[in-house]
Amino acid sequence: MNKVLRYALLGLLILVVFTAFIYVVKANRTTAEVYEVKKPQMRRIVEKTVATGSIVPRREVEIKPNISGIVSDVYVEAGQRVKKGDLLARIAVVTDISRLSEADSNLHKAQITLQNSQKNYERQKRLFDGSVISAADFQKVQVQYQTDRQNYLAAQQKLEIIKTGAAQGLGGAGNTWVKSTVGGTVLNVPVEVGSQVTETNNFNAGTTIASIADLGQMIFDGKVDEADVGRIETGMPVEISVGAIPDTTFKAELDFISPKGEAKNGVVQFEIKAAVQPLKRIFLRSGYSANASIVLQSAEVLAIPEALLQYDSKGEPYVEVKTAAGQYEKKNLELGISDDNYVEIKSGLRETDEIKVWNPLVKREGVNKKDGAKR
Repeated sequence: MNKVLRYALLGLLILVVFTAFIYVVKANRTTAEVYEVKKPQMRRIVEKTVATGSIVPRREVEIKPNISGIVSDVYVEAGQRVKKGDLLARIAVVTDISRLSEADSNLHKAQITLQNSQKNYERQKRLFDGSVISAADFQKVQVQYQTDRQNYLAAQQKLEIIKTGAAQGLGGAGNTWVKSTVGGTVLNVPVEVGSQVTETNNFNAGTTIASIADLGQMIFDGKVDEADVGRIETGMPVEISVGAIPDTTFKAELDFISPKGEAKNGVVQFEIKAAVQPLKRIFLRSGYSANASIVLQSAEVLAIPEALLQYDSKGEPYVEVKTAAGQYEKKNLELGISDDNYVEIKSGLRETDEIKVWNPLVKREGVNKKDGAKR
């Protein structure tokens, strides 16, 4: 009986030891994360800067009247093509009472002066014909008479212009007809019949009757940040993408960079312009919003996705390179150009290196905590 008891106790002891061993082994085992790895590869990286702006005509002309008044007729509308000299609108003159009164008074003064000058001229002519005065004296009187006559005609024309907006003998100048000074497409007609307009002069910009431009010569007009303006120059190729025309890229050439920047929301920006090459059967409208991509530099280099980069406390970039199963080594990097997706590796990696991707693929058991090796 004692022998049976001893065997039972021995078996129980062995069971306890085995159970403890299994527990220790399981406690020493952990779930390991398995990471994907990627290798550097040779690829062409194109570094670009993007400018925002719009598509506008290279030259847009605002047509304004020579007189003030009320628009009585409009003969064009937006989108219509016109030639130089085509009629755009007609202005009905609204008489200014003070100007009319002043012009009428000046005309009467000029008439009185002319009448007096004419009498003097006729008197002096009789004396000259009788050889009483010299030719030089008569010539002075004759010049004065002709001058007074011209002043009277000018006062007469001025009064007529104030009354009607036109005068005989002016060849169409100063009339009530507004004509196009250039050929092109009418972009906008901001006035309607009945609108009051003011003339353009040294003190007043005047009211715009119509805006006209050649839509065959369109440009990109945009802004670029001061951080990139020093890296661009005229003649660089530009790719234009227009929001209203998706999946289509227009080629352009940078032909203007403003020498002066403008501060907006704490950022200094410089105006740029690029001549857009039109595409057949695609009509570019003035005012389309657009983005311009300017190629700063391009090279075939050893590169990795920027998502693989990590940064230490000093802001220095590094990656973790696989050295053995489950083991990785930190490698500091020297970076080059970037296209925001891939970045050039100048030093720190070889094409054969396997870089740790920071998203684990799967989890599996059977890796020891201490050495990370599969048991």
